[in-house]
Amino acid sequence: MIEQTQLQNGTRVLMERMESVRSVALGVWVNAGSVFETDREAGISHFIEHMLFKGTERRSASDIAAEMDAIGANLNAFTAKECTCFHVKALDEDLEKAVDMLSDIVLFSTLDPEQMEREKGVVIEEIAMTEDSPEDIVFDRAGEQLFCGTALESEILGTEQTVRKLTREDLRRYMKKHYTSENTVIAVAGSFERDALLSLLERSFSEMPRGQRHDVPAVSIRPGFRTALVKKDVEQINLCIAFPGEALGTDAYYAQAVLSNALGGSMSSRLFQRIREERGLAYSVYSYPMAYRGTGSLCFYAGCTEGQAEEALSLMLREIDDVKRNGIPEDEFIRARQQLKGSYLLGMESTMAHMSALGKTALLLQKEYDLEATLNRIECVTIEAVKETAKRLFTPSAAVFCAVGRIDGVGDRLKTAAENWWKENGRQA
Repeated sequence: MIEQTQLQNGTRVLMERMESVRSVALGVWVNAGSVFETDREAGISHFIEHMLFKGTERRSASDIAAEMDAIGANLNAFTAKECTCFHVKALDEDLEKAVDMLSDIVLFSTLDPEQMEREKGVVIEEIAMTEDSPEDIVFDRAGEQLFCGTALESEILGTEQTVRKLTREDLRRYMKKHYTSENTVIAVAGSFERDALLSLLERSFSEMPRGQRHDVPAVSIRPGFRTALVKKDVEQINLCIAFPGEALGTDAYYAQAVLSNALGGSMSSRLFQRIREERGLAYSVYSYPMAYRGTGSLCFYAGCTEGQAEEALSLMLREIDDVKRNGIPEDEFIRARQQLKGSYLLGMESTMAHMSALGKTALLLQKEYDLEATLNRIECVTIEAVKETAKRLFTPSAAVFCAVGRIDGVGDRLKTAAENWWKENGRQA
């Protein structure tokens, strides 16, 4: 059973007791991500995530690591475009230590200037690491092009230039604005005693300041077909076709998920079978849906050698076109929907998964998570809804083609093929 309540300072708390487990997962979800950043602040949400592990008024960075290791707990964090989450998973007997640690790093980090300078080097190495991954590059460039001119265009990590310019005052100013009770959700799932947990949270998070809730900026995708060709000295050409997708939490989001599964979500999907199994053109080929508040994207990826790239792209576009025109047969539909349901349920078999669902739903959608309702929405997806979703997404007012690799000999031809497909299928808004 899920319970929602509030601390005295207004911080929302979501709790779900899970029987037959000994672990408890806690997450502090903050309405802070790259969509809230100015150009000068690019990467600040992610950099703050790093810095909160570098020492508090009571603990050094090594103390934080040692205390969690001593109880076998897993303390970590992540930054997304629309939120930042600090989370810990521990044994129920160590709940007090876990709560104390989370509140300490979120509320009482010293943001030490010397640590800041060292951590800038770490983050800059992280940025460089993504530039060594052509698969990461192709998705990043596709997102930049698809959401060009909107808050979703910005990269979560920022750039070396913006990270180097961040100051302690920049971090304090940003946290004062976003790290407030109105912009924070605490989610807990697993083994705990309700009253004891609430008492711990009330005491540990009492100094969370109040503030004004910040909603994400509205996103309006600019119509048109855009391309990005990136030269990279790697063995494969990395191909990506991206379309505007469905928003998080909508009925159409679930229809899109079934569509994505049918096209590229598994070993039995069309793209995997046509491109890898039947033609041997690629090792990695799949679809990749992303959903945000108010919008989303649906991307298709294949990595192949230069000599295979044109045929692989042609097959990708052919399958997309066929599903747009004809929908998917009933057997494919049933398999794709059942796969979505099965993979979702399997993914929920942990306290961390339940905590994440509670926190994300409450913070991003302002709703209470309901597993049965989610499963019902999956089961209520119809073959007609999938066909309508395919027709809407693949008759695009906007689309993106990206290629990363040794593109000198093939890049222009790939770009022309993608542009010609869009001219035949796209409609200018």
